[in-house]
Amino acid sequence: MKTLIVEDDFTSRILLQQLMAAYGESHVAVNGAEAVQAFAAAQKAGAPYDLVCLDIMMPEMDGQEALQALRQGEEAAGVRSTRGTKIIMTTALDDPHSIINAFYGLCDGYLVKPIDSERLAQMLEQLGLFKPPAGPAGVDLILP
Repeated sequence: MKTLIVEDDFTSRILLQQLMAAYGESHVAVNGAEAVQAFAAAQKAGAPYDLVCLDIMMPEMDGQEALQALRQGEEAAGVRSTRGTKIIMTTALDDPHSIINAFYGLCDGYLVKPIDSERLAQMLEQLGLFKPPAGPAGVDLILP
C-alpha cells in the first residue's frame, strides 16, 4: 500500500510513519498545498496513492481545503471518489462540525489523535486496504 501522510507536526508525522511502516511505502507532506502537489504528481505518473492520512489543522492549506482539492483532482481525472484514493482524516479535532465537514468533503474515515494502532488497522480493514492474516482453516487461534 502506498500512503501519503500529510502532517505539519514533526512528532505526529514520525509516529504516523512508524504506524504505517507495517503496511507499505509512505511519503510525507507538511501541509495541504504540498499534499495536493504530491497527489497530482503520483496520479499523473500513473501510480496514485492508495491512502492519504490527512491532518486538518495545517498552515498554507488546511486539511479540509486539501480534501476538496484532492477530490476535485480525482474528479477532473475521471475518478469517482468512491473508487479513488481512500482518505482518512487524522486530527486532534473531535468536534461534530469538523467531523461532518470532513465526511461532507468525501473523506472515507476519521481518526482522532493520538492514533491507536488497533483502531487504524480496523479502519484500514473496513476500507478494504488491509486484511489481517487468518489462522489455518478450521483452527481457532487462542492467544494467552
